[in-house]
Amino acid sequence: MHYHQLKLAALSALSIWASAVACRDIVSASGLEARDGVNYTELATKLSKNAQIYLPGSGAFDAAVARWSNLSTPVANLVVVPSTEHDIVETVNFANQYSLPFLTTNGVHGSITTLGKMTHGIEIHLSQLSGITITPDGQTATIGGGVIAKNLTDALWAAGKQTVTGTCECVGYLGPGLGGGHGWLQGHYGLIADQFVSANVVLANGSLITVDENSELFWALKGAGHNFGIVTSMTSKIYDIQQPNYAIETLIFSGDQVEAVYEVANEQWLTNGKTMPLDLINWSYWYFDPVTDPEKPVIAMYLIQQGVDTVDTAYTQPFLNLGPISTQALSGTYRDLATWTGISLDATPCQKTGNANPRFPIYLKSYNTTAQARVYELFNQATTNASTAFSNALFMFEGYSQQAVKAIPSASTAFAYRADNLLVAPLLTYTPDGPALDARASELGNQIREILYQGSGETSLNTYVNYAYGDETPLAWYGSEVWRQDRLRALKGEVDPLGRFSFYAPIV
Repeated sequence: MHYHQLKLAALSALSIWASAVACRDIVSASGLEARDGVNYTELATKLSKNAQIYLPGSGAFDAAVARWSNLSTPVANLVVVPSTEHDIVETVNFANQYSLPFLTTNGVHGSITTLGKMTHGIEIHLSQLSGITITPDGQTATIGGGVIAKNLTDALWAAGKQTVTGTCECVGYLGPGLGGGHGWLQGHYGLIADQFVSANVVLANGSLITVDENSELFWALKGAGHNFGIVTSMTSKIYDIQQPNYAIETLIFSGDQVEAVYEVANEQWLTNGKTMPLDLINWSYWYFDPVTDPEKPVIAMYLIQQGVDTVDTAYTQPFLNLGPISTQALSGTYRDLATWTGISLDATPCQKTGNANPRFPIYLKSYNTTAQARVYELFNQATTNASTAFSNALFMFEGYSQQAVKAIPSASTAFAYRADNLLVAPLLTYTPDGPALDARASELGNQIREILYQGSGETSLNTYVNYAYGDETPLAWYGSEVWRQDRLRALKGEVDPLGRFSFYAPIV
């Protein structure tokens, strides 16, 4: 990836372990000399012995700042990897002292273009805050801010427990959760954010507080949390594993069948008051696979059922009646879901390849099959042309069971879109090649989204903030109701009046 060199470009390559004054192991103290009025040695002396500081030119720095999407990326002059909550307090206070921007990172997939507004400052990388502690009663677990989804799933599974996490194994637990957070188990338990019990949070002024359901801030953390602080740990609900076994049926269709495929989905689950069965998840992907179809993108329909070894024919037969190109049936456990759907830790979507990966999400209640056909044709033209830059694009349609999500009152969290049934997003993967190509991707993605929006019959654009492209508005990210916007802005003014947390989908 290409990273702009800004004020501290002259800093020598250096990775240090920051520790107490008496026992610092600093490779070259000159690397942390005061520069441009900023004394970075001062910060190093205040951090715990296992905290780390990375400077430009080191492999550790490059790895820490590398993004999954190389489009409008944030720029850091220094990376701090805290080992304790207090390290974050010291780093925020230091940044405030020198009026330095700071940005907290963890996981992989935060790709919103508003991050590019950070042109210098400190990255706070939470990877060392990776503790997972199950409480003695087995009802909750305290989860460090640096924990990723796979590690949490595996740790809980070993104890006979599970909770709602993001579906992709390499995403963090808290990053998605602070934006609401969809997951395989949400039909049973609600969103990731719905599991939150209490949180330790470092505020913009450097103070460390604990909040729970009695706090206005806790309401905001459940859907708009990126705007309000650094969550160092979260205590969340966990559950006994009830049905470990899962089955999947993958059906590959020709693009010529696009309207028929999504009409079946509507008739089965999404119209006339129907909803996705509690034990079923319905995903689909569009992508160009010249081996299967050299002319146009295919439709991969995933029917995933919990508690069985074979997906019920009541779910599969209506799709089989359409005559798919191929089918495949697999059985396993909950921990196989990411592999089956191509989002495991070692799969391509979890790798940092230098590509740009903008998404253009929209929530829907059901499929407008005419709109599906129109956007399929746009996707077809964009991905199969010999000169296209978007041949590796992926169109994602996520349909989870919604019972527990909808059982929670909409006003009880900052997440605004409990009434919607589908999460849809084109992912326009491409190799960066300058502003003109970026503009083409933006135009295509927004054109696709606009067709879906117009076909939805909705009066406001509802988007998933964790997938956001960046040109959406706060009304699209956090709900268009006046009371929601007023409540969020008022709390922002109280908790973060200087807008220190404003690089990710800012409220104002």
